[in-house]
Amino acid sequence: MKEVAFHPSARAELNASADFYESRLSGLGLRFLGAVEETTNRIVESSDAGAPLAGGFRKRLVPGFPFSIIYRAWDEECLPPRLRPSQLLKRRPLSRQLVRRMRKRSRGASSG
Repeated sequence: MKEVAFHPSARAELNASADFYESRLSGLGLRFLGAVEETTNRIVESSDAGAPLAGGFRKRLVPGFPFSIIYRAWDEECLPPRLRPSQLLKRRPLSRQLVRRMRKRSRGASSG
């Protein structure tokens, strides 16, 4: 089974992003980390499924968040060298939208 290893700067960005989301809405940082874990699991299962990039790298979107995981797979391990904001989505507008949506869901769950 392939192992995923994050570059130290990617790990730092991952943690900073989780803190950012958590500061916006309690539990959102954990949801972000869960989405990243889900994406890395999909990379391990099928590393060739990501969108091809130059230099043998590939990209998978993190569902529900404006982030991509850029990675390169080898036989023994799958190494995402960096996690970065998606070029297609802007960070702040989407995070505000997510916060509004999550608040609506939590209100709906508590009233139902």
